[in-house]
Amino acid sequence: MISIVDDDLSVREAARSLVRSLGHSAVTYSSAEEFLSSGRVDTTECVISDVHMPGLSGMELQARLIADGHHTPMIFMTANPDEKLRGRVLKAGAIGYLTKPFKEDDLIECLDAALRSGSSRAA
Repeated sequence: MISIVDDDLSVREAARSLVRSLGHSAVTYSSAEEFLSSGRVDTTECVISDVHMPGLSGMELQARLIADGHHTPMIFMTANPDEKLRGRVLKAGAIGYLTKPFKEDDLIECLDAALRSGSSRAA
């Protein structure tokens, strides 16, 4: 399952539609807190998350997952790119850092890499 975390409904729905069109199941969350309390953290194969959200940011979500022992591949999306932040999330293991609006092919490429990465971690 792919978990999509973004405070913007239209972005969540577009990403979910794309992920489902690729044959994957996808669930959306309006906040990092909603995702963390969903009971689906353990079954999530990849998290696609906005960087800037009310409450926990995408980067804070990544840090929380790592601290809790979850090394789930993450793809970040942002409307406000920040090279310093990009470097930090990639260094922490993020698979991608996409600037909105991004091409569907860019998200597909990142998702493919994330799922390959997750499979190798599970092996």
